[in-house]
Amino acid sequence: MKTIDIITLGCSKNLVDSEKLIRQLELNGFSVTHDAEEPTGDIAIVNTCGFIGDAKEESINMILGLAQRKQEGKLGQLIVMGCLSQRYFEELKTELPEVDKFYGKFDWEQIVTDLGGTYHKEASCERRLTTPAHYAYLKISEGCNRHCAYCAIPIITGKQKSRSIEDIVAEVESLVAKGVKEFQVIAQELTGYGTDLYGKQMIAPLIERVAEVPGVEWIRLHYGYPANFPWELLQVMKRHQNVCKYLDIALQHISDSQLKAMRRHITKEETYDFIETIRKEVPGIHLRTTLMVGFPGETDEDFQQLIDFVKWAKFERMGAFAYSEEEGTYAAEHYKDDVPDEVKQARLSKLMRVQQQISADVQESKVGQTLKVIIDREEGDYFIGRTEYDSPEVDPEVLIKKSPSPRKEANLRPGMFVKARIESADDFDLFGEVVKW
Repeated sequence: MKTIDIITLGCSKNLVDSEKLIRQLELNGFSVTHDAEEPTGDIAIVNTCGFIGDAKEESINMILGLAQRKQEGKLGQLIVMGCLSQRYFEELKTELPEVDKFYGKFDWEQIVTDLGGTYHKEASCERRLTTPAHYAYLKISEGCNRHCAYCAIPIITGKQKSRSIEDIVAEVESLVAKGVKEFQVIAQELTGYGTDLYGKQMIAPLIERVAEVPGVEWIRLHYGYPANFPWELLQVMKRHQNVCKYLDIALQHISDSQLKAMRRHITKEETYDFIETIRKEVPGIHLRTTLMVGFPGETDEDFQQLIDFVKWAKFERMGAFAYSEEEGTYAAEHYKDDVPDEVKQARLSKLMRVQQQISADVQESKVGQTLKVIIDREEGDYFIGRTEYDSPEVDPEVLIKKSPSPRKEANLRPGMFVKARIESADDFDLFGEVVKW
């Protein structure tokens, strides 16, 4: 029985793809590990990311490291799949002859067949979870119909292809039966879900259906788009306690000139109104956003508007990155990358310093509150968990110190929900004590 190591790079959408591939390989008798610290299998499959420069560099470095292992006789076969090879298939074949085979993002069936197996279509939606058993990522669509100037995703993944509501609900029911309690709903752009399949936005009816599945404790929404936002989604959030008061929606910038150049189809005034409306409709909601600095033409005034916006919005969760030109995009073909790298990095650092203080204030405001927490893992002297306002991997955690009496936490384990009183906070994490479980 051959052993295969699968290494997943990039986003959680790639992770779901890897989980489906793992299941197909296991059905064919392969032994599969995922993201092993030291790959030791006969075959390595790298599921690559090709979104921005840093992600592409990470993918290339991983491939080169495994190619070195192959040359040393420590690896039999090296396979590359995913977004990077989908986008640069011919170039990679020429530049990386050490790789035995390249595949695109959607070539799972061919991979299984070429490895001597049979693709089981009846199990096409089955996955072997690589996350802790109590949560899973739920990918509701592939591709994107938005054409933001800087983004290569539509080039890589093509137009939006939504899964049916029935298919998604069936997957949720299957995962709940296996012990999953928490779902991170993901897509390249989830607010447009259903327009290709049903002729209209169907994200609100979908989340309503998922929320009604017995055993679903938490649903968290990722990767929305502000223009033409489906406001009925907020009503679903208000009606169902298991739909977390959390929304991840990338805004990118705030100045009108930058938003127009980015082709975001929203104005500064509309963005301010958008934030105000969400906070009014769902009091206590935590907003996660991503912002970009250094896009072509960004002036000092544009950047100051972004700083002022972040200070006003006080995003509970925020990430940012510096623009990198992606070939084939509208920006690469129509704009000059005219903001020097040192200016981009200085602006990025300043923006994140502003956010660090906001994050610290947000965390401090939770001290004294008793919050529902899901336990993710046990680590040293602590149980580590999250609140409904925290998504795995990217958001703050709750650290619960073990008591001197081990009997007190005898029943505490990953996947359990507890009530924890928050005793203190730092810039990013909370420290609490269990008061009820």
